[in-house]
Amino acid sequence: MKQFLLATLLTFTGAANATNPQAPDFSLRDINGAAYDLHEHKGEVIVINFWATWCGPCLIEMPYLDAIDKKYEDKNVNVVTISVDAARDVSKAKAYVKSRKYQFTALFDTETTVVSQYNPSKSIPFTIILDREMRIVHTHTGFVAGVEETYMQILDDLTQ
Repeated sequence: MKQFLLATLLTFTGAANATNPQAPDFSLRDINGAAYDLHEHKGEVIVINFWATWCGPCLIEMPYLDAIDKKYEDKNVNVVTISVDAARDVSKAKAYVKSRKYQFTALFDTETTVVSQYNPSKSIPFTIILDREMRIVHTHTGFVAGVEETYMQILDDLTQ
């Protein structure tokens, strides 16, 4: 049953409504070591992106995610990136984010427990958009130029 639910989560995309699946809760550490608990951000629109330093498309997507975070900062939208780099590579991931002065929230899932909840295949980049009630309204695997426009259309709808 759990695998079926996850498969359903991963294939869903569309406008927010009461039947959208609820996002699994998680707690991870941010770039400064502080805890980030998803449930504490109910009421915000959340864009979650799973990435790694060894993933070329992930690195190409990062500036777009940062631009989205800046564009929607006054609309209670929070872009959260979650590195799935191994524990030995966390310092590399932190240095990457800091050197580019990205504004978004950067978290680290070294045990890949959170990415496994949302995307059992662990394909990255993997992006999820949550509405203010923590329901999954959109998922996307991979990166192609222009996908950020789709994300912004969805965010515009959710922040009206």
